[in-house]
Amino acid sequence: MSTPLSPHARNVALVVAATLFMQFLDGVIIVTALPRMAQDFNVGTLEMSLGVTIYMLAVAVCIPAAAWLSDRFGARRVFVVAIALFTLTSIACGMAADLGQFAIARALQGASSSVLFPVGRIIVLRTAQKSEIVSAIGLTIWPALFAPVLGPALGGFITEYISWHWNFWINIPLGIIGIALVLAIVPKDTEFAERPFDGIGFILTGITLGCLLYGFDALVQGGLPVWLSVLLIAIGLAVGTGAVFWLLRADHPLIDLRTLGIRTFAATDAKAGAILRTAINATPFLLPLMFQVAYGMDALSAGGLVVIYFFGNLAIKAVTTPTLRRFGFRSILTVNGVLAGVSVAACGFVSPETPYLLTAAVLFIAGATRSMQFTALATLAFADVDAKQRSSATTISSMSQQLSMVFGVAIAAGCLNLSQMSRGAPTLGVIDFQIAYLVMGLIIIVCALQLLTLERNAGAEVSGHQRPQAA
Repeated sequence: MSTPLSPHARNVALVVAATLFMQFLDGVIIVTALPRMAQDFNVGTLEMSLGVTIYMLAVAVCIPAAAWLSDRFGARRVFVVAIALFTLTSIACGMAADLGQFAIARALQGASSSVLFPVGRIIVLRTAQKSEIVSAIGLTIWPALFAPVLGPALGGFITEYISWHWNFWINIPLGIIGIALVLAIVPKDTEFAERPFDGIGFILTGITLGCLLYGFDALVQGGLPVWLSVLLIAIGLAVGTGAVFWLLRADHPLIDLRTLGIRTFAATDAKAGAILRTAINATPFLLPLMFQVAYGMDALSAGGLVVIYFFGNLAIKAVTTPTLRRFGFRSILTVNGVLAGVSVAACGFVSPETPYLLTAAVLFIAGATRSMQFTALATLAFADVDAKQRSSATTISSMSQQLSMVFGVAIAAGCLNLSQMSRGAPTLGVIDFQIAYLVMGLIIIVCALQLLTLERNAGAEVSGHQRPQAA
């Protein structure tokens, strides 16, 4: 039965959520500062994207170690050290005098950031009772929804009226407060696993994630020749196959892949749920591009419409827990998933001629269904995971989410390019975006219907929803 969070569990979840907000904010606040930083470093704006790319790669390569670090040294201790390192590397980013120094600082910042999300979630899951998981995980999702709304505007204000350096130095007080709150509220670690570090597993998974993420990112951004991007992806897939064989046979694997044998976890983070999340993640990439490229809107007007989409993400959060309790995971994931697919497809057909209220309604619904779907997937993933498997489960989940963000953009960009080439057009047109949205919407709907294969009472112990089994 789903129950409200106890005061202690709520406090722990809020502390973790606040810390994760610092991490998510850092990821989006930098974008508006890149042109000004490029001027100071005397390089082109496009060259500054190295700071974004190297951060992403450092996160991807280091995430697999999160489970072992948490088990070996304790989640609380690792979380505090990660916050401290993230804060120190933020100072280094702000002090960088050229692109080389900045790239090194961002790589170190990405490495420290990589364990914050999975270890933070381990702490929350360890503290909350099973009946409190829906509410606890719901609190930790807030930062990922709120940061994209606040980040660009805050970053633009700081860059314009203070200095781009403070986009990084703002993490100093946030980090200090975060460490103090964690030490004061999060319980001390009492159990430690004395298992050896799987160096081979770490190297294989790191190469896999690094090659896949950078390969797909370069394929979209055009940072490398197409053949080299494809080669990186092929290497990632080949090494990934080897990584799976190794992790399944190692005596002390870095990540316990047996966690994927849990049906609810596999459905949400490896099968239909993972593909669905990938397709939904294409929308924030497509929206501003369509408004500006296809319809010729200025950045401010396009940004205003995108804010409506993210506001829908936030607005629905207040009712996600009672909705899951009332209807259950399977019903929400299928019905809401179909609505998400339809609303994503509909996004391709809004235009400057569409009545503003109708455009706002479509964007709001697309954002709201995205939030509901992500919350349901994130919660159901851990419904049947026992305490011994949580570290590996949170690490696998974090890896899946990292891949889904990049894959979503890559698939959407591929749809745009294929549509444009098939028309023989020199530039992207409205029809190209409509096709991309329709493809994404169809993928979402198919995956949502696939989730009907879940048990009728899947995750009922954490949602509180009970339906009588058929006789």
